[in-house]
Amino acid sequence: MNRVRSTFLTALLLAGGASAVTAQTSKPAATPTAAVPADKGGGELDLTKFPGQVIDEVIVPVPSEIFTVLDKLGDPDWKAEVSTTPKPNFSERTDVALLLGATVADGFIAVQAEDKTSVTDVGRNVLSLAQALGVKDDVIRHCQAIDDAANTAKWDVVRQELDATQATVRAKMQQMQDGALAECISVGGWLRGTQVITAVIGKQWTAERAELLYQPDLAEYFNDALEEMLVKAKNPAKLKDIADGLSRIRELMDNGGGDITSAAVTEMNTVTAGLVKKIITKP
Repeated sequence: MNRVRSTFLTALLLAGGASAVTAQTSKPAATPTAAVPADKGGGELDLTKFPGQVIDEVIVPVPSEIFTVLDKLGDPDWKAEVSTTPKPNFSERTDVALLLGATVADGFIAVQAEDKTSVTDVGRNVLSLAQALGVKDDVIRHCQAIDDAANTAKWDVVRQELDATQATVRAKMQQMQDGALAECISVGGWLRGTQVITAVIGKQWTAERAELLYQPDLAEYFNDALEEMLVKAKNPAKLKDIADGLSRIRELMDNGGGDITSAAVTEMNTVTAGLVKKIITKP
């Protein structure tokens, strides 16, 4: 399998279109890739059709399409991966941003499980978190659309609105010159997404499935971004723990160029689960 392409087949970005990451690819600029049609079978993955867009040699993933690609894993029990953990109220904006990313990831998982109640809960939680970040008015229409679409089982529409919600919040953060919060949204979604995918792959490991997790450059990018935030963070210990965890995940993904082993997938799941717990609970 071509690792250059699988590097940006990003299970971790299923949650919310994280920061653009430079890809090791020779594709021309601004060339969109084709979306992969849903396939619940276990057919061979066509990594050339990763849904995203290449702009100036930077991959910008399309989050709502990630699970369409991951359908190629077969038909795992997505309901078992839906989160039912109550979300805390944070006052620190960095904590809110991390939690928002993880919550959007939960939305995509709930969509994959076709769980109407959980999707509705996600929409409500996203609205509350958006309010804490001062962007409620920007996303309220998306949250209402998520609720309406879930009630009528229009799952493609829910995915689109989750995409739009995350993109709107990130754009607003950038507009407010708060790129650090945008990065935290990405990291929160990435970690929650990776937690779920490692759980799914770990239950039925194959080298090809594990290859979906080969994203060491992306893990390093997020690690560096968090390290830069530490000097200004009000809660540096939390960010430091997440940065250290990202560093370990990168090592497990890279593995000296060899296959990502079943043991490595299990450890990645343990690390990401621990970090997500830090994101979704108060100390």
